[in-house]
Amino acid sequence: MTGRLPACGSGNFRPGVRRLDPSDMRAAAVVHREARHEATPWLAALHTPEEDRWYFEQRVLPACRLWGALDQAELVGIIAFRDDWIDHLYILPKAQGRGIGTELLTLAQSSFDRLHLWTFQRNRQARLFYEARGFALARETDGARNEENEPDSLYVWQR
Repeated sequence: MTGRLPACGSGNFRPGVRRLDPSDMRAAAVVHREARHEATPWLAALHTPEEDRWYFEQRVLPACRLWGALDQAELVGIIAFRDDWIDHLYILPKAQGRGIGTELLTLAQSSFDRLHLWTFQRNRQARLFYEARGFALARETDGARNEENEPDSLYVWQR
């Protein structure tokens, strides 16, 4: 093996996974924005790209363990988790379906015996992803408490 990672289009995609640092926040914000837009096209963009970057630098990075999956030097997926919560898990559309989300999710699952997360009720793909990995629906809300005002679902996983 040469040490190079396979390209996104190859069948055996194995990303490099590492802890992210402040220099990665612009790329993390891009992954978040692009993946979220792809998964939830019905949601209006409430923030600018610069606001997204600020959010990752000032809110997510200080509060969470933030890890990324890289294909060569490109950040293609992120997970942010803390205590027993997953705050963010996003994979670029071009890198989905290759096990990256599962690999990042496994990092959080290996760190805690119980995890919680929210996802939008209409995000069927995310709901199926989490359910297939042992998360159970705990409750649903009308979305009045999230900034998008979009009905959401709370999921819980326990070892």
